[in-house]
Amino acid sequence: MTKIKIGILGATGMVGQMLVSLLEGHPWFEVTSLAASDKSAGRKYEEVMENRWSLAGGVPEYARDIKLEECKPGLDCSLVLSGLDPSAALKIEEDFARAGYGVSSNAKSHRMDADVPLLMPEINPGHIGLIDIQRKKRGWKGFIVTDPNCTTMGMSLALKPLDDSFGVEKVMVTTLQALSGAGYPGVPSIDIVDNVIPYINDEEDKVEEEPLKILGELKGSSIKKAKMVISASCNRVAVKYGHTECISVKLAKKTDVDGLVDAFERFKPLKGLGLPSAPARPIVVLRQENRPQPKLDANLEKGMASIIGRIRRCSILDYKFVLLSHNMVRGAAGAAILNAELLKVKGYLDG
Repeated sequence: MTKIKIGILGATGMVGQMLVSLLEGHPWFEVTSLAASDKSAGRKYEEVMENRWSLAGGVPEYARDIKLEECKPGLDCSLVLSGLDPSAALKIEEDFARAGYGVSSNAKSHRMDADVPLLMPEINPGHIGLIDIQRKKRGWKGFIVTDPNCTTMGMSLALKPLDDSFGVEKVMVTTLQALSGAGYPGVPSIDIVDNVIPYINDEEDKVEEEPLKILGELKGSSIKKAKMVISASCNRVAVKYGHTECISVKLAKKTDVDGLVDAFERFKPLKGLGLPSAPARPIVVLRQENRPQPKLDANLEKGMASIIGRIRRCSILDYKFVLLSHNMVRGAAGAAILNAELLKVKGYLDG
């Protein structure tokens, strides 16, 4: 099979590094272009990353000699994966789509645009149809798809089987979010050591709004949003990788703890599609009373699953549980790659 050429925008940042790492040896995609700021253009990736690479194992061999380019159309690829900062992504991603590229983005810039899919293949693969509406409306040959906020991602995976089986009416969630979610250099050590920061800019709005679009239904040319109500409180904690979420739900139909566990464990919507990055178990239920924990469990299913434990009755709503997801894999780079794989299967990528 001829591999599809892929470019990475924002390749020197934390999400960009994770994209470079996860795409090593990918069976469908070949990274042919790496792009970053003007200051880095023309230099070899390994040289630029000498003191900036933050992942174990060092820069993958395939990427070391690739020369960085500016984040402008003209890259030798048909699809770009964007790890750009939102302030830069807004215009740059549109420039690439207008020039005929597919864009699979991590940035928040276009997530809530009415004609842009906020895509999670396990939940809303039909939303990919917005691409055709987007192209017609905007008059470009390329397209933009986005993946959700890293905290939204894990929770939405859990809410989907519950909503399908019982109907979700209300959600209360308190998050304990890893430092890597703030990017690099992120939160100063003097602020986070021996501390919890009970505010993350814009985070609560995203956690409350994005799932309604993700879990909604494509009707005609627009998404009819889900009707559930979500209340979020978001906190930054001194963990490197892995967002923990304490979630309570009110359901429309009665069930018991075993019913919730069964709904979670039966949820395997991508089985048979053969997407290389898709987890065999998108939701993993742990029975131990003190799990999940970021240090022990964030990398289960190669970091692409929602890990759930402590499922129990809630005295205010109906049930509560603890959820963990890897914010840099499932919550960012891995999600963009999985979206690209779905785009290929659905015929939106040229070889």
